[in-house]
Amino acid sequence: MADLEFAPFMHEAISLAEKGRWLACPNPTVGAVLVRDNAIVARGWHHAAGQAHAEVECLKDAAAQGIEPADCTLVVTLEPCRHEGKTPPCTSAIVQAGIKRVVIGLADPNPEAGGGAEVLRAAGVEVIENVCSQKCRDLVADFLVWQQSDRPFVLLKMAATLDGRIATRNGASQWISCEESRQKTHALRAGIGLCGGAVLVGGGTFRTDNPRLTARHVAAERQPLACILTSRLPQPDADFHLLKERPQQTVFMGSPAAAASTTAKALRDMGVRVLALETDAQAGPDLHSLLRVLRQELHCPYVLCEGGARLGLSLLEANMVDAFHLHMAPMILGDAQALSLFSGRTPLSLDEALQLRVSHVHACGKDVHVRLVPSANGV
Repeated sequence: MADLEFAPFMHEAISLAEKGRWLACPNPTVGAVLVRDNAIVARGWHHAAGQAHAEVECLKDAAAQGIEPADCTLVVTLEPCRHEGKTPPCTSAIVQAGIKRVVIGLADPNPEAGGGAEVLRAAGVEVIENVCSQKCRDLVADFLVWQQSDRPFVLLKMAATLDGRIATRNGASQWISCEESRQKTHALRAGIGLCGGAVLVGGGTFRTDNPRLTARHVAAERQPLACILTSRLPQPDADFHLLKERPQQTVFMGSPAAAASTTAKALRDMGVRVLALETDAQAGPDLHSLLRVLRQELHCPYVLCEGGARLGLSLLEANMVDAFHLHMAPMILGDAQALSLFSGRTPLSLDEALQLRVSHVHACGKDVHVRLVPSANGV
């Protein structure tokens, strides 16, 4: 019953939380609303790391409007914190405001900050938990990855036709996605760049598409790193945008032999980083090692993989994709020889298929955007 009663208010809190995406990093994105007489009367969200949390911002909004919080129910996407960090505990602010009831979407997974619900109950506040918990868990899926692993939050973005093709048989792919979809991709790159993340592609995509991997046509305070996973390094004087335009923001990741080559030294001399990766059991690049390097050595909280299909499939098979953004274009090639979204696996039953959960679907221009989460991630 609590979900039915408070779901509309929690959905608004989730929408507010998204306004803090990227700037809140490495903190979770959190939204909060105050509800009185079945209507939202104040709103708040966590604007940026080090600034006031969503609950406090919501109380500030109430004060600016002359709203008495003690007459309201606080609905918040994440359990209010109970510890003194860069900001005071939100539980103290809630109790001091006289709020009698708090509705929580998800318990805080951070052991230092968690436990706020019990603190509130001990102070006589009614606490209702797990309202729209899956949506609230999806909201902070990045924070959960940072808390529970040593790797970045990995997003996979791909564009395909309705019959699952990413290019014609001769490799033509510009443009499958519409202008609005491409603008959204640039905005995504801008956000990832803002918090020090990276865009990752495979060597085939690098050589075929000659990408810039920058955020363009949108305001971008900081560009993401350009990371290329490849077994074949380019010559320093090769005609690639990344080498000519942004060598110091470019990182090649490959085998120890490639990283020790004279080509690697020449690339380093012009400012490009070349890093050696461990190999897996099949003598290919170890994806765990790749992601650890991106997080631990390059300090990337997010990695956006934009291709190619083999790299994307490898990440999915390794259960290292946390969010899969699929842009579906309303076109059909109908050609079995056209390049497939994914290929190379040989399952003999549907039980062997990679399982995904749809977390969000919306129209974007002519396209349909589907956000999927691998079921095994549990987020």
